[in-house]
Amino acid sequence: DLRFAENFVYWRSKKGYGPHRIAAELQARGIADDVIAEKLSVPADVWLAEIHKVWQKHFKGKQPTNFKERAKQIRFLQYRGFTREQVDSVLLNKDAEIERIDV
Repeated sequence: DLRFAENFVYWRSKKGYGPHRIAAELQARGIADDVIAEKLSVPADVWLAEIHKVWQKHFKGKQPTNFKERAKQIRFLQYRGFTREQVDSVLLNKDAEIERIDV
């Protein structure tokens, strides 16, 4: 189980999936929670680098210009299994501008 979980985390993270999605998939495969927690315990900056790569690839590095686009990007990244904090770290740069434009 340990070796499988390690390989699975590596494989899925390189495919662009975040910690929540990977954990759910491992649980569905019957891996114990403590093994999942151990294998997903990587530094936060690793997950931030992964989410940034996924965002760049899917959205071509274009920050959202309105709430509809922002919601679409958030839904996509959360579906991929990234946390709200990780999503916010990618979209944080333009959030203040979007609020000023649409308010």
